[in-house]
Amino acid sequence: SMGDEVLVHLASDELPGLDVVFIDTGYHFAETIGTRDAYAATRPITLINITPIQTIPEQAAAHGEDLYARDPNLCCALRKVEPLNRSLEGYHGWISGMRREDAPTRTDINLIEYDAKRDKVKLNPLAEWTATDVDAYAAEHGVLLNPLRDAGYASIGCEPCTRPVAEGEDPRAGRWAGSNKTECGLHTFAIYLDHPGHCAVQAFQDAWNTGLEHVAHIQAGANGHGHFVQD
Repeated sequence: SMGDEVLVHLASDELPGLDVVFIDTGYHFAETIGTRDAYAATRPITLINITPIQTIPEQAAAHGEDLYARDPNLCCALRKVEPLNRSLEGYHGWISGMRREDAPTRTDINLIEYDAKRDKVKLNPLAEWTATDVDAYAAEHGVLLNPLRDAGYASIGCEPCTRPVAEGEDPRAGRWAGSNKTECGLHTFAIYLDHPGHCAVQAFQDAWNTGLEHVAHIQAGANGHGHFVQD
């Protein structure tokens, strides 16, 4: 949802031309779509716009109107998780902008993980960055930010399920506010690795080594902002 602008900026500096998957749920803010288009036009990335199998009217016909309000887990599964799973076919791994500081559900994420659900390497190069680190990098490098940041949106998702957060609130408090839902399902079922021998899939060894090499490149490009720990 173009909520990881710093990651896209940093990673595209280190790996020009890398594929950036944008999950176009059909419910994004106009500002988010504009940010997507601006990055596609100005950064050395290959933007892949992926959409759900069903349009919003088709989903409404199958499941009823405003599924996000009645069953947000199913809505996220249909409009986020399935498209991501489809978009990652053919890749050995993927990179996310998750940070431990984001929410209580993310405090134990590691720099390198095994995404067991998709059988892929998952890199979280900003895992230990704080909001201060992110802001400092964005300011120093002139990172283009989603305009919703200035309106108090610390975490940006689909428009019907996202609100600004108040000072002192958890950065993700504005996501699915008023419900007990905290995650959309994109980042579940990861196994945290101390070394590649913990992986049950022998073929993961090569992908693991590749992941370490790429994280080292991204770390080198961070110019001192944030702290990286390789387990």
